[in-house]
Parts: sequence; structure tokens; C-alpha cells
Amino acid sequence: MSKALFLDRDGIVNIDYGYVYKQEDFQFVEGIFELIMLFIQHDYHIFILTNQSGIGRGYYTLTDFNNLTTWMLKIFKEKKIHIEEVFYCPHLPRDYCDCRKPNTGMIKKCLDKHTIDLAHSWLIGDKQSDIDLAHNAHIASSIAIGDYEIKGATLHFDTLLSCKEYLEENQAIISF
Repeated sequence: MSKALFLDRDGIVNIDYGYVYKQEDFQFVEGIFELIMLFIQHDYHIFILTNQSGIGRGYYTLTDFNNLTTWMLKIFKEKKIHIEEVFYCPHLPRDYCDCRKPNTGMIKKCLDKHTIDLAHSWLIGDKQSDIDLAHNAHIASSIAIGDYEIKGATLHFDTLLSCKEYLEENQAIISF
């Protein structure tokens, strides 16, 4: 079984400007490439989990989302980072689907396709729904970035860069 790092997209992989779907509006968060490389060095498989209600709201199309995702994965590949898969929920909060975080549908889809050991995996997010997903899916450890109102995370940092620096100095935390 493989260890996994599950990343939220908007706010963790890229700066969250709200309903980002165009390349020109997509800016990677400082430290994201180095943070992912650190986890890869410890044999983690990398996944992105993202709520994309902009599709359901009609702000952009699934094609727009897929085009941006293809471009984003190309940038990761250029940095020698392999993202196993991107899972997304296109639904509105009021749709009560099983895939919108904090529900576990995206994790279930991932487990249907990949052999993941959730007891030795991490999730990084910037919203309570991300951390709640980690608990709901029994992902062993979680990191909250930013908002200190978020409850239940294993670790909490002001920025992704400070998270990366801490984990570089304390690699035993992620080497289990």
C-alpha cells in the first residue's frame, strides 16, 4: 500500500482568487513545488482534491476546468513532479452530493483506483471542510494553512512556505 499526500487546490496549490479557471489567473503558492518534492522523497503519491462549484454555478465549464488542469499538470511535470490524479466535485453545496468536501466521495474514488494506506497519509488544506474530510475519511494526519479558526488539524501554519520549512527540519514526522 502507498502513502498519499492529498492537496486541496485553491488556496494550497494556487492562490485562491475565487473561481480560478484561466491560466492567466492561476498563480502557484510559494513553496508548493518544494513541499511536494519533500513528500515525494519520502515515497508519497500525490493527489489533488478540489471542490469546483464554479462549474455547477455556470461560472465556467468542465472543459475550462479540464484545460486548466491539463496546463497545471504540465507545469508540475516540468518541475519533475508527478501528480497521480486530480479529483474534483462540480456540485453546489446545496446539491448534497457525496463528493463535495467534507464528504468522502473523492477519497472513495481514489481508493477505487489506487491502493492507498490512509493510516500513513496526509491532507493539506486551507478550509475547515478540508480538515473535516481528513477526519471523515480516516486520513491519519492533516495540516491546516492560514485560518486559525480551523479546528482538528494535526499541524497548523500561517503559510505553505512555513509548513515546508518546518517539515524540512522535522522530516521524521512524514517518514513513517
